[in-house]
Amino acid sequence: MKKRGLTALLCVVLAASMITGCSSSATGEKGGSSAGKKAMEVGGDNVTTINVWTFIELHQDFYVSMAEKWNEAHPDKKVKLVLSNMPYDDMHNKLSLALESGEGAPDVVDIELGKFPAFMVGKIGLMELNDVIAPYKDNIVKSRLDIYSKDGKEYGLPTHVGTTVAFYNEKLLNDAGINYKDIKTWDQFKEAGVKYHDATGKYFSCVETSAQWMVNLMLAQKGGDYIDKDGKLNLTSKEMEEVLTYIKGMQETGAFATVPGGQPDNEEAYPAYNSGDYAVQIMPFWQTSRFVNYMTDIKKQVAIAPVPVWSETDGEIATIGGGGTGTAIIKSGKNAQLAAEVMAFIKLSEESNKEVWNVLGFDPVNTAVWNDTSLTQNPDNKFIQYFTNYPFDTLLKTKDSIGILQAYTDEKYPSINNEFCNVTLNSIFEDGKDVKEALLQSQQTLSNEFKEK
Repeated sequence: MKKRGLTALLCVVLAASMITGCSSSATGEKGGSSAGKKAMEVGGDNVTTINVWTFIELHQDFYVSMAEKWNEAHPDKKVKLVLSNMPYDDMHNKLSLALESGEGAPDVVDIELGKFPAFMVGKIGLMELNDVIAPYKDNIVKSRLDIYSKDGKEYGLPTHVGTTVAFYNEKLLNDAGINYKDIKTWDQFKEAGVKYHDATGKYFSCVETSAQWMVNLMLAQKGGDYIDKDGKLNLTSKEMEEVLTYIKGMQETGAFATVPGGQPDNEEAYPAYNSGDYAVQIMPFWQTSRFVNYMTDIKKQVAIAPVPVWSETDGEIATIGGGGTGTAIIKSGKNAQLAAEVMAFIKLSEESNKEVWNVLGFDPVNTAVWNDTSLTQNPDNKFIQYFTNYPFDTLLKTKDSIGILQAYTDEKYPSINNEFCNVTLNSIFEDGKDVKEALLQSQQTLSNEFKEK
């Protein structure tokens, strides 16, 4: 299944978004491809105008809706949001130029996870948000705040957790005599894959070449990373070699194969899952929206479960968050403090986080709502209607074991991701290159780029 040309093209466009996907599917949200502007209609006096930049069209309606709720609760602090939606690269490049020149920056901006480290270098033009986060912090998933932090200072408001989970086609597995609830470890996952393939002749799950969802998960579970404790490249680590060797072994069974487009969150891959060519996805939780929108033929066949682990007794990290968008406040804005208070309400409050689930289908960062059964078991919710079990039951099982890779916050990660998407994973899983050799080559390539010895 040779997809090198297409995969390379996709990764060139998306590598800057750090974790692959289309436009902003790396974040979990589909971004707009063209510019657009939307302004609230707000009556009364003493209304503060706040300019917001985003590359995610869905955020515009969501922000307006939640700002209206802010205005109802704070009649003395009313705001009028003026939102500009721009293509992904255009917006981030425009923001860089505005911060460098000191002119033309908005009050508020959505910065994609992979771009965020670039704005943490040198003189930081973003506002510290510790004080506005504090009222909500006890209920916010810590790892989601950490990815937008530096030296103990928080600069971004997360949109969702992106908890990596397993999506099992329960019907297909049952027909093959497999109970997904029995799968706890990667060895059991691999064994189930072989059994399924033997029974059906179809693939159990995919091996990624244009994303690192499963690679990052397995690496974090082992305590590994792409960089060492000193921030140096560490692609040839024992943990990295073990992870890719294990996945290669899964592929060699014949039960696991590369999927069209190189990963499950891809317009080419959706039909393969929708038609039952593959039975399992290891993906961030926001993939729920892709199932509901693009894989309608398998409604009421898919269950959401915790991901496998290396050993049921090992490690503090059972899963990790994938993708993300951090909403930042420009420090020099004349209304920065008010903008920060408003956006903290929009991104972190229980009220807004309920809508993150209801409207977008994402796992809210405010875990207080995870226990609200009127929300999480609402029979009228389209996401609950789709899956065979309650999605939040799985989230609650993983609540205290959601980690991150330190590389996510490092300015080198976009280049690391680009190298893995374009070269490393393809050379191993498409071309059959030796894992150790492929990692050494990528280590040397990036070492030269960053002038590391």
